[in-house]
Amino acid sequence: MTFQTVPNLLWRVTPALLGLAVAFGFGTLTKADVLSVNDLASYEAPASLDQVTSVSQLSDVQPTDWAFQALQSLVERYGCIAGYPDGTFRGNQALTRYEFAAGLNACLDQILAQVGGEGLDPGDLDTIRRLQDDFAAQLASLRGRVDSLESRVDTVEAQQFSTTTKLKGEVLFTIADSFGPAISQNDGDPTQTTFSDRVRLNFESSFTGRDMLRTRLQAGNFDNFNNQVATDEARLGHDAGGGNNVAIDDLWYKGALGDNTTFMVGTSGLDWDNVFNVVNPYFEGGGEGALSRFGRYNPAVYRQVEGAGVSLTHAFSDSFSMSAAYLANGDNASNSSPNNGLFNGGYAAGAQIDFTPGDALHLALTYLHSYSADPNVVGSTGSDLAQDPFGSTTPTSGDHFGFQASAEISDGFAFGGWAGLVLANNVDNSDQDSTIFNWAANLAFPDLGGDGNLGGIIFGQTPHVIDGNNGAAEDQDATWHLEALYRIELTKGIDITPGVIWLINPEADNDNDDVVVVAVRTRFKF
Repeated sequence: MTFQTVPNLLWRVTPALLGLAVAFGFGTLTKADVLSVNDLASYEAPASLDQVTSVSQLSDVQPTDWAFQALQSLVERYGCIAGYPDGTFRGNQALTRYEFAAGLNACLDQILAQVGGEGLDPGDLDTIRRLQDDFAAQLASLRGRVDSLESRVDTVEAQQFSTTTKLKGEVLFTIADSFGPAISQNDGDPTQTTFSDRVRLNFESSFTGRDMLRTRLQAGNFDNFNNQVATDEARLGHDAGGGNNVAIDDLWYKGALGDNTTFMVGTSGLDWDNVFNVVNPYFEGGGEGALSRFGRYNPAVYRQVEGAGVSLTHAFSDSFSMSAAYLANGDNASNSSPNNGLFNGGYAAGAQIDFTPGDALHLALTYLHSYSADPNVVGSTGSDLAQDPFGSTTPTSGDHFGFQASAEISDGFAFGGWAGLVLANNVDNSDQDSTIFNWAANLAFPDLGGDGNLGGIIFGQTPHVIDGNNGAAEDQDATWHLEALYRIELTKGIDITPGVIWLINPEADNDNDDVVVVAVRTRFKF
């Protein structure tokens, strides 16, 4: 017997101890069974227990009993079980400390006898020695691999980029073209096929484990189709211009105030789709969601004045939360000249209520109030009239209302959509106002044809003016937006999304020919 075999023997006999506890009903002990010191002085032990050599000697133990196998092993393999003089085991009777001590002592005697070599099967010893020899090389190899891994971890820690910051990147390449004449034209195709890019590098730093400082660098060279087809309704959702000049696109901080409250504050890129949940989980992302700008989320509430400001979100329960925010135009907020600054330039302020009665359903109600001296009321997603209903240089205020919903119907099918209404007012002429409306519904087919894939259909009406008072103009019709896409995940870091966007009655005028945009977006992420 070698010292190394002792742990192996303990491993073999441990089930016996566990079985003893099960067999004697150890779990049935209650507080009432514990005796005080005075009780012990007068306590009378129960009838003596007699050793048995076969479980069949216990008249009240049947093969159908749930602990029969444990009893059989303790009796016939380890010889450390005792019964009452009347040949019963009384398995449902509460266990006294005396009875437990007697049974435990019998098992320990057997263990000590085997460890001393008196009752140990020589074949078991041979098996133990053979296993030690067989696995010696593997254990040595594993020890070497662990040592190597520790060395590599030490190297990574010494040479890592930062102990607090993660770098995440996304590179998009898009081939796209539009078909159909420009707005108010009857023939010709004014656009050529384009090949464009957008690059983002996100530096995400955490200082407490519950916060994040986001610094994002962005560059892109898109030429929007609105320049040729004369409508922003044809814009893609991930376009970014600037001749690939690098700029800080995001600079904001998110932290926690207690267990249920979070806040955000930033000077650049603090957008409404950051501070509020846009309730469009499959299509909100510009790099992996909808191809169109309109299809990403409700423009009536989430494409308002934004850039710099502060927000607060509080979760009242697992299913109910409320968010509030004040965001100013980023360029205005950093400008100290008259009619600018954080509070005297363009701004939007509002709140959102989120209700998630279950994992499969999410509902949200949103209200914002906005002001801008150079308005873009619906964020370059609708008709020209809907974007600046009183003129591009007329100060405009607005009350914005939104209802958003998404539902997981099954593992491979989800439904979502929104409705948005804007009551816009001419600040220079308070009697003049316009009502702007849009809606959309979408179907998502996650993992269609493979893990990570996404099939999608988006259908709705882009923002258009449905009513104008005191000289305010109205759109003649509504633009119908139909979009279909299919994202194919090639690897965890690469996916390709081909799709088509069909605009019927572009610029909310049925006299205009349809515009069709075809695009293939390729994404690399790391």
